[in-house]
Formats: sequence, structure tokens, C-alpha cells
Amino acid sequence: MRIGELAAATGTTTKTLRFYDAAGLVHPSTRSGAGYRDYDTHAIDRVRFILRGRTVGLTLAQIREILDLRDTGAAPCDHVQRTLDQQLTALEQQIAELTALRETINSLRRRNVESSTCQPETICRYL
Repeated sequence: MRIGELAAATGTTTKTLRFYDAAGLVHPSTRSGAGYRDYDTHAIDRVRFILRGRTVGLTLAQIREILDLRDTGAAPCDHVQRTLDQQLTALEQQIAELTALRETINSLRRRNVESSTCQPETICRYL
């Protein structure tokens, strides 16, 4: 199948598929004499996997590691589980940081600053 057909089958764009090809994530099985990329049906599953990985926040480098394991014949499920565990840890850290930031902003916002009492030599008493 040509790149446009793969894009339609996976709900992505040809530009994205070319980017994935350049990044080493998806490879055409052959090229036509005119240089067109031809993909086999396995490319659909591969692109869908990449899209699912991006949906859960995996980087393209992390996805490449997983695909490289699969390409060597190894089942990457243990690696995927460890990667997802790392992703959850990072996400929990981000949530904690955002929660602390929200509290800081709420605390600053609760200050009752009358704009008419702000001195010209200060920028703003909120901060």
C-alpha cells in the first residue's frame, strides 16, 4: 500500500508518516521504481502502536526502543511496563508540582491588594 493509503488506514497524515520514516519508526517494505513508498499490512499495526504510545505520553525515543526490541524478535512487554511505570512516576511528580503551584497562585491571589494603594516605585504588591 502507498503512503496515502497507510495514512488513511491509520488516521494520520503522509507528513507524519514521512517523519516516522525519517525517525526510524516505520519503514516501507519496498520502494517503487518511481520512488514511492510501499508498505505492507504490518505497517498499520506499527503506526497504530506509535499513535497509542504518543497518546500516553511516550517519547518517540521510548517508542523506538520498544519497536527495536520487537524487531529483534523479543517480546517488549516487560520493557513497556517499566517505561509506563516511569511515565506514571513522572506524571505524579508533575501533578505534585502543579498542585503546589496552584496553591502558591491561590495564596497570592487571595491577597487583598487595592490597586490605588500600589506605589509607583513598586511593580506590583501581589508578587
